[in-house]
Amino acid sequence: MEDNRILISNGNDTIGLSEREKQILQTIIHMYLLNAVPVGSRSLSKYLQRDLKLSPATIRNVMADLEERQLITHPHTSAGRVPTDKGYRIYVDSLMNIEELSENELKDITLQFSDTKAESVLKQASKLLGMISKYLSIIEIPNIDDLIVEKIEIISLYGNRILVVIALNSNIIRTVTLEADFEIDMKILQEISSFINERTSSRKLSYLRQNFSGIMEDYSGKDAPLIRLFIDSVDKLFENSKTTDRIHISGTQNLLSYPEFEDLGRVKGVVELIENEDIIIHLLDNKENARDGIKVLIGRELNNELLEDYSLIVSNYEVGPACGSIGLIGPKRMNYSKMVSLVKYFSSLIPKYIS
Repeated sequence: MEDNRILISNGNDTIGLSEREKQILQTIIHMYLLNAVPVGSRSLSKYLQRDLKLSPATIRNVMADLEERQLITHPHTSAGRVPTDKGYRIYVDSLMNIEELSENELKDITLQFSDTKAESVLKQASKLLGMISKYLSIIEIPNIDDLIVEKIEIISLYGNRILVVIALNSNIIRTVTLEADFEIDMKILQEISSFINERTSSRKLSYLRQNFSGIMEDYSGKDAPLIRLFIDSVDKLFENSKTTDRIHISGTQNLLSYPEFEDLGRVKGVVELIENEDIIIHLLDNKENARDGIKVLIGRELNNELLEDYSLIVSNYEVGPACGSIGLIGPKRMNYSKMVSLVKYFSSLIPKYIS
């Protein structure tokens, strides 16, 4: 039975593990996830004695083989072993059993959302995800460029000011104030409002930004000063959301509680991460080859020297035709099996409450 090896794919590599090696690697990772202490052969032998009665000497031999394959390593002079990035990758891709959320957990999460207004759902979701996971929670707001314009209201304010209210699908509203240097004719304002709604309803915001001037050229009174005001204000009316407005972060203090980051120098990566939202956007957008809608990036896979001690679990969520991202950042010693379920559940929950 020992020679029956299981072939496990790891990127471009295929690694053959016996049942014994698979079980010992899986257990080393479980024990290290729980305790953050390098796992020795004696403690491993005691932990496994019900299912796999092996002497510490036999376990040491297996551990040596796993270390030779670069799946585990021993830090400094410690006799214990810890998983490598490669070991974690094998675990996440092939050895991990997904831990589903309990009925009570699902009810508690739903209860927390029950009174949340649509416009506050993403902020609440980020806060709640960080609180439950005990990691750093990041939610990217959908790119409003992809949202559909449902209605545009034009309201005359005091003086010569005009309020333009753009209602997008998924309960997202944009308001823009325009100021004219001429007297506003209310009758023409109403006619233009009707014309704009006839021509723009059910169009993407990006389409209107690119084609609005041409649409307005079809208006019979296209030479009216009010029409020119709208054409000249197209960028202001339909501008894309700014990067600095697209992120909700919660749970930064959670990372400071993990023993991996007792050295404040190792927290530098998170501090820089929070201060540079471009890095976050780049991380969240890295979802190629996601399985079941979930992507897990471990250590060096994040392609950022400051984040080599961390892992990221990320998923998409959809709001109408627009797409946002939701993710958790924590130490590589994450509870992957539970956190994958949590991120996946939140990504399915958010669209229901936004809509």
